[in-house]
Amino acid sequence: MKLSVLDQSIALAGRGEDEAIRDTLDLAAHCEALGCRRFWLSEHHGLPTIVGSAPEILMAAVAARTHTIRIGSAGVMLPHYSALKVAEQFRVLEALAPGRIDLGVGRAPGADMRTAQLLNPNAYAAAEGFPQQIVDLQAWLAGAAHQGVVAHPRGAHEPEVWVLGSSDYGARLAAHLGLPYAFAYFFSDGQGVEQALHLYRSLYRPSPRHPAPQATICVWALAADSDDEARHHALSRERWRVDRMRGRLGPLQPPEAIARAGWSADEVPIVEATRAKAFVGSAPKVGAMLRALAAELQLDELVVNTWAFEPAVRRRSYALLARAFGLTPSAATAA
Repeated sequence: MKLSVLDQSIALAGRGEDEAIRDTLDLAAHCEALGCRRFWLSEHHGLPTIVGSAPEILMAAVAARTHTIRIGSAGVMLPHYSALKVAEQFRVLEALAPGRIDLGVGRAPGADMRTAQLLNPNAYAAAEGFPQQIVDLQAWLAGAAHQGVVAHPRGAHEPEVWVLGSSDYGARLAAHLGLPYAFAYFFSDGQGVEQALHLYRSLYRPSPRHPAPQATICVWALAADSDDEARHHALSRERWRVDRMRGRLGPLQPPEAIARAGWSADEVPIVEATRAKAFVGSAPKVGAMLRALAAELQLDELVVNTWAFEPAVRRRSYALLARAFGLTPSAATAA
């Protein structure tokens, strides 16, 4: 089982948002040392919680701090941008980290629609052209003189394109184009994942680079040395999820403050529903749950996203999962 990571540069209460970006760099080096396969970075705009707004820039910094782990976007929200410009950015990244670059692309805005239209005044229409954008992108990434233009710099390698999604649309598109597909399981606690993967595999059209379907899912998980410790640190994300449902967004809160305040009567059912589907607990427990999910969905790689108020807690969680998955460390760690 291969373990990969999605990091979203989460802002923490009482700390500067810029610290979240620097922590992402430290986490990338840590995950490489653990033997993780990929380190992916998300793109969001106008949010006070998820502050990673420019994955292509952050990827360059991660490339300078790492040597073996694949580095990717999960993803670039392509309708905001010119496909040619994205191709140029990722050809530069490929030159910085040859053979290590993943380009995950998504159609969702990664923001509210007002912000999306500020990023691209034609946001609504651009989303309709998403399939053609991917076709154009692939041509430029491959070094072709597409539409009479070449995306420089050319090189011996080209980024690997992934289609990201949380619905049947992305699964069908990835299958049609013969591209790898990643399902955002953590968006809705896995709702629709079985159908999406079935459609992807059954409709898959082999491509020269990907003769067989290649799928993964991104799941939220938190492991600790005990179930109680894991549940305590998971309070931060639970509080955020409850607040988000009520339109209140902000930085992640410390679990101690949440534990002291407790939950209101109307919040308890929401929290209990979240916990019923959560991958939270001791390393053996979470490892077993993730392995069972991977077996059920016929996957040999999982991408794990972990939120915790203390950076050390996240690092410990990934270290415990790496051990549970039997990864071979690439260097000594402090885990």
